[in-house]
Amino acid sequence: MNKVVTSGKTIEDAVKQGLAMLGTTEDKVAVTVLEQPSRGFLGLIGTKPAKVELSLPAANRPESELPKEDQPVFHDTVPEPARGEEGQGRDPYEAAASFLREVGETMGLQLEVEIKKNREGTLLDISGSNLGLLIGRRGQTLDALQYLANIVANRYSNSFVRLILDAENFRQRRKKTLEELAERLAARVARTGKEVALEPMPPQERKAIHAKLQNHPDVRTFSKGEEPNRRVVITPRTK
Repeated sequence: MNKVVTSGKTIEDAVKQGLAMLGTTEDKVAVTVLEQPSRGFLGLIGTKPAKVELSLPAANRPESELPKEDQPVFHDTVPEPARGEEGQGRDPYEAAASFLREVGETMGLQLEVEIKKNREGTLLDISGSNLGLLIGRRGQTLDALQYLANIVANRYSNSFVRLILDAENFRQRRKKTLEELAERLAARVARTGKEVALEPMPPQERKAIHAKLQNHPDVRTFSKGEEPNRRVVITPRTK
């Protein structure tokens, strides 16, 4: 097997499933995004899953799976990503940055977007005035723009890319707020012996709660529910 089509709640989930089926790693496959998960501008998630195609180039296949002519055959079957009229060969990160600046203009904002690399992916760091409009309540607007920026970037990339948006260091400030909340609620659970369910949060915020409390001596955490209503539960640790 040298090509699979998989689906998942997110593109990352679908890619992970495909890698498991092929028994390989992401750097050895070509990833094509066939369908984006249905989701609205404000982060509303529907029921349509993400769908991706993973192809294993001939150079990375077992010898038993190579064609007799020893020529790669996957190129004829992998569709090209959708590109805009001016998009042939366009850098996906610059395309996403340009999209964000255009969104800013429609909101009456003059935005600067700096592209930075980090361990989690590529960060688009937004600066300008009145960025509270861009961030929104608890980062909801920023999260929605991050989703859309990822769609734009992947239109111009032959392999899956992941972008993270930040503005005024919101991500770090939000993480600190969540960690302080986790500590307060953990202390309450440890004192009362009663579990606490937090409000629904996006995956990256749930991850911050789990990470903060993973070594807590008196409580443990788990997530329950379906997106977009999935939430963290803090419960007493069994002695």
